[in-house]
Amino acid sequence: MQLNVQTLIRFLEELAPKRLALEWDHVGLQLGSMQGIVNKIYVTLDVNAEALTEAIALGADFIITHHPFIFKPLTAIRTDQEKGRLIQQALQAGIRIYAAHTNLDLAFGGVNDVLAEQLGLQETKVLRVSEEEELLKLVVFVPQGHEHNVRNALSAAGAGWIGNYSHCSFYTTGTGTFMPGAAANPYLGEQGKLEKVTEVRLETILPAHLSKRVVQAMLKAHPYEEVAYDLYPLVNKGRAFGLGRVGYLQQSLVLSEFCHLVKEKLGVPFVRVTGDTDKEIHKVAVCGGSGSDLIAAAYYAGADVLVTGDLKYHEAQEAQVLGLAVIDAGHDGTERIIVPALCDYLQQQLTAAGYHNEIIASTINTTPWHLL
Repeated sequence: MQLNVQTLIRFLEELAPKRLALEWDHVGLQLGSMQGIVNKIYVTLDVNAEALTEAIALGADFIITHHPFIFKPLTAIRTDQEKGRLIQQALQAGIRIYAAHTNLDLAFGGVNDVLAEQLGLQETKVLRVSEEEELLKLVVFVPQGHEHNVRNALSAAGAGWIGNYSHCSFYTTGTGTFMPGAAANPYLGEQGKLEKVTEVRLETILPAHLSKRVVQAMLKAHPYEEVAYDLYPLVNKGRAFGLGRVGYLQQSLVLSEFCHLVKEKLGVPFVRVTGDTDKEIHKVAVCGGSGSDLIAAAYYAGADVLVTGDLKYHEAQEAQVLGLAVIDAGHDGTERIIVPALCDYLQQQLTAAGYHNEIIASTINTTPWHLL
């Protein structure tokens, strides 16, 4: 089965919806057409000359990058300059480029969740909430005996989740009435005759952004020609999305020991640290990439340390005054863990859907820094 561009993007945006991206960001398909077939997928932290050369050599025709390939607006495409040359090379090779940036940072299963998991954090929560999921309640009336099929279809489409529990629903039984008209083709009853049927009122909860998919699944599974159902907006909110995560180590470590753990788990040669190296570390905040603006949030969350990148001099002093330790493991060091994780996610999703595309993790270290 051939994978088309729109299907691949749908899988990507189920993990990292574009609506989660911060206002200043640029995400989505940045180069190439939404039409056509995808054969081989290449996942990278950045698209630079080396990464593009590797992708072309491997025969990739779709690149997924965390950092946007086009970030600042282009006023010209000069093929005698770096950006224009890369655009030309990618187009000539038939490569599309898709960026998942801050939406992948905020997403569940995205950069910050992977970073927290890599460091062994438990009971993790969002550090700075930017939005909460809007929820709806779906009520549908189903002839008795069909409620389980409809409920399973709703659950498969993403309804019925409360926290870590799936297939959440409520049933009540009553009597439904209807009279099929002359043009009707009723599942039950006869044209022009009032029918009374034992029906189940099935209630469940769903994220608002999945409503179209859930309703379509419900209608497909429901035996009636015309389905009676209601959608109600809820005041209670669903999952919180936002930057950073905060959680607990399974076993406390002193800061110097935790620094060694960070280097080992993230595969970085060194870290910069501010704080007492003998300080006991139990509650940990993390933010992949540049997270120094979360120093105050980490402090008020009760974290002992913040693990992030791109820490500046005065920001380190701010943390020092608060008594919050900060470990700077580098921008790329705290984000490149998303590359293999994203490959694994896509492989699972595509395989489950019957696709057999090859997904390749970049081997290019795109950091601009060298140690001397």
